[in-house]
Amino acid sequence: MVLIILGTFLFMIPAATKDRHHLSLIDALFEATSAVCVTGLAVVDTGTTFTLFGQIVLLLLIQVGGWGFMTSGILMFIILGKKIGIRQRLLLQESLNTFTLQGVIKLVQRVIIITLIIEAIGAVALSIRWSYEMSISKAIYYGIFHSVSAFNNAGFGLEKDSLSIWVGDPTVNIVITSLFILGGIGFFVVADVFEKKNWRKISLHTKITLSFTLLINVVSTLVIFGLEYNNPATLGNLETADKWWAAYFQGVVPRTAGFNSIDISQMNLSSLVYMMGIMFIGASSGSTGGGIKVTTFALLIFALWSVLANKEDINIFKRRIPKPLVYRALSIAVSGVLFNFFIFFLLTITEKGTDMSLIAFETVSAFATVGMSAGLTMDLSTYGKILITIMMFIGRVGPLTMAFALAVHSQNKANIRYPEEKILIG
Repeated sequence: MVLIILGTFLFMIPAATKDRHHLSLIDALFEATSAVCVTGLAVVDTGTTFTLFGQIVLLLLIQVGGWGFMTSGILMFIILGKKIGIRQRLLLQESLNTFTLQGVIKLVQRVIIITLIIEAIGAVALSIRWSYEMSISKAIYYGIFHSVSAFNNAGFGLEKDSLSIWVGDPTVNIVITSLFILGGIGFFVVADVFEKKNWRKISLHTKITLSFTLLINVVSTLVIFGLEYNNPATLGNLETADKWWAAYFQGVVPRTAGFNSIDISQMNLSSLVYMMGIMFIGASSGSTGGGIKVTTFALLIFALWSVLANKEDINIFKRRIPKPLVYRALSIAVSGVLFNFFIFFLLTITEKGTDMSLIAFETVSAFATVGMSAGLTMDLSTYGKILITIMMFIGRVGPLTMAFALAVHSQNKANIRYPEEKILIG
């Protein structure tokens, strides 16, 4: 929240905008929240509204937001040579969503190094590609901006139509998708694969994340290709190769980042509904993405299968999942549904006359910190912008964390345990 407030103040400085007229408080708050929560929804056009100063502020907010505030804070501790106490380590453990305190500072160092290396490689590749159609300095800047934005799953772009002009460009498609997929699978997974280099040795979390990420991405590409194949406003008028590139890009991007290579507002309703489902699932735990997380979704699927198969234990890759973890996954999913419904309901009040599908898409996109819009963002009312801002914050902090923060609860165990009684369900 402190970081968002700081970003809001910086965006309201006249030097941040090209017309030297500062953004309104609501617009500045919206942009700052979207950047810190690495969402990508924008009420103003990034390339034409912000000066170089404003864009650099945006980029820094994205980077710190992607790392997480605790990771960025520990980086400052390391640079200043200060001692990192047990309190900071505990907070960092929660921030990175790791299992133990052991090696948590080492993990932070790896997170920072991995991020900078991947972003640098992405920036160089994009700069070389764009140097063929723009000046060297502009190509380098575009490369750095889009690389940072992509790896942190922010989805901010400098072109008005995002990446649509490069819809069939193999280099742009491969580099951008590789960046946000790597950012979306999580630092823990990247570090685990880098260390172990063996499928049998990597953790169960990494196996589930990689397996379900691959499965969802392949299925999504095929679904978007099939649903949009004959739509003249999206894939219909493209060459076959470009159709596959567009379907691949638009199939994998809803889980994490807010870029688009085709016009989202012109996609079929069935495609938007499917994308809402993928956005709700989101990225991996401990990543720069949002949603309920792919491991949560996977755990619920396996739990459902265990119930249907009348099995007492939930087993994944020959490992048994503890029951409290299943309850936590269920709590995250249910709280996510409740938050989405509540904000969606309020938006139907504030945005009267707006198509319900556009409101639903905007709500889920904000919750999942994806940042894709079907064209509603810039037309939101003041109250609508406030509601979406709240939703982006909830999505980044996490629905379960937010629910715990808002609830009054005791850490002490209950002294009384009541008699058990069954109820009818289903």
